[in-house]
Amino acid sequence: MHTIITQKLKEIEQKENVTILYAVESGSRAWGFASTDSDYDVRFIYIRQPEHYLKLEKTRDVIEWQLDETLDINGWDLQKALRLLHQSNATLFEWLNSPIVYRTCAIWEKIRLPMMTYFLSKTGQYQYLHTAQRQYERYLTGETVKLKKYFYVLRPLLAVKWIQKHQTPPPMRFETLMADVLEPALQPIVMDLLHRKRTAKETGEIAPIFPLQTYLQQNLQYWKEKIAQNKPQQKQNYLTLNHLFLQALRDTYQN
Repeated sequence: MHTIITQKLKEIEQKENVTILYAVESGSRAWGFASTDSDYDVRFIYIRQPEHYLKLEKTRDVIEWQLDETLDINGWDLQKALRLLHQSNATLFEWLNSPIVYRTCAIWEKIRLPMMTYFLSKTGQYQYLHTAQRQYERYLTGETVKLKKYFYVLRPLLAVKWIQKHQTPPPMRFETLMADVLEPALQPIVMDLLHRKRTAKETGEIAPIFPLQTYLQQNLQYWKEKIAQNKPQQKQNYLTLNHLFLQALRDTYQN
């Protein structure tokens, strides 16, 4: 599949007239709890020709390339990515930390070096908590629940706890998060669930696991109150990001 994804990235570059700087796996395969039929969630950062950024009319800053049962491929313009970085966007930090990298380059490596300095812990906690709360309310309150949805609530909730403890973006791998911040009493339950997730279909459903339900309910409420008490952090200015963007344009298209 890596070969197919690499070829898809080349097709995007040719047909969209862009240069892809960085491409990674962003979903359950990168998190470490893919099912037997999980698709590939490929995300990439691209840059266009310099004249594109000088147009007066507003242009799209997203490429949505493919969505089917096997591949989900889309990407962000570098300009969009850097603007979101200024907002300490959690999704972007996930891409930066992905353990499955399909494409990188020297230009991207120069860009990513100062990126972690834009991480804001309170902002990151709020983003992950919102994700966990939304997924819980939508998918974990019925008589049966989709197995995978436990991980779509657990992982962002554990990410909140990681940020509080380490003041850094959380790691992508679920087992790393679990080993560090999940209470020991719950780890056997979640490890069993993790094994079942990896060997089940994406649509697999189970009865609610009540110790886990209680843990999620209590922690969602606790962290909502806890994060509100944390001191906000001041955003950095755009000076470094402007420099990174212009340097990337020069390095990519100087010839």
